[in-house]
Amino acid sequence: MGTEENRSVLQVGPLMPSLSRRLADDYAARRLPTEPTERAAFLAERGAEIIAVVTSGRTGVDAALMDALPNLAAVINFGVGYDTTDVAAAAARGIGVSNTPDVLTDCVADTAVGLMIDTLRQFSASDRYVRAGRWPVDGMYPLTRQVSKTNVGIIGLGRIGAAIALRLKAFGCTISYHNRHEVPDSPYTYAASPVELAASVDVLVVAAAGGDGTRGLVSSEVLDALGPHGYLINIARGSVVDQDALVSALVERRLAGAGLDVFADEPQVPEELFALDTVVLLPHVASGTVQTRAAMEALTLRNLDEFLATGELVTPVPLPAAAN
Repeated sequence: MGTEENRSVLQVGPLMPSLSRRLADDYAARRLPTEPTERAAFLAERGAEIIAVVTSGRTGVDAALMDALPNLAAVINFGVGYDTTDVAAAAARGIGVSNTPDVLTDCVADTAVGLMIDTLRQFSASDRYVRAGRWPVDGMYPLTRQVSKTNVGIIGLGRIGAAIALRLKAFGCTISYHNRHEVPDSPYTYAASPVELAASVDVLVVAAAGGDGTRGLVSSEVLDALGPHGYLINIARGSVVDQDALVSALVERRLAGAGLDVFADEPQVPEELFALDTVVLLPHVASGTVQTRAAMEALTLRNLDEFLATGELVTPVPLPAAAN
């Protein structure tokens, strides 16, 4: 493909190096400066030329940036989560938004199960125990919690939530879930609220989408319902959980443990959690395999190619109805 006709693509925020190179080499994409003065100058000079933005769920496009790009027609998101993009503003402007669903479902579900096993069995903490030379001195590691045949609640029974449930069924776990709406013909037990769900399970897995609609959904009340023998696993978005309440519950032992791949202010992680062997902390790596990231990159570029060729997106996300 040529470059001159495609000089209207803008990269916003960091992306995989291979994707950044493809955008620069094949689409002559510019990168939005991060320094405020340079950013303002770039937008004033070039903003009207941009018709497509490629970004990620960690950066997104807010309403102010949309306003600075008057001819923007597509926000193409690398990743399944798009809560950092103002979809209401996009809908009002007629801007399409895409993401990369399905291709990362398996790896994220694998991570959720692995994180659950590590958290309940404390394998990471046991590894540290061995490396610190404590086994010969202090004896056997303390007993931990069985994973198989536990009661597991899933908040968000979408693609990823359903894939997690399928895996945990193989462990003999009893599955229940909470969604905004009950899933027709689901084999799993529906709970009408997160509190009701948390009160009935040993492990609560958060697989809900991020955004304002789910912000703080896992509240202090939910954590209290989960209780001192309960565990929280979050592979969704840090915003879905009241992080201050979670830290307090873990530090005060009002929660048995947590496995966390996401946080409210990434890459910042509450330091109070570092000393807790009951907590497993991952740096947002749920989809972080070579195979999945390559598939995400390919789907991102398919969306961009289709938009540039036809004005349509391959995997558009549902946008709210624009206000009249």
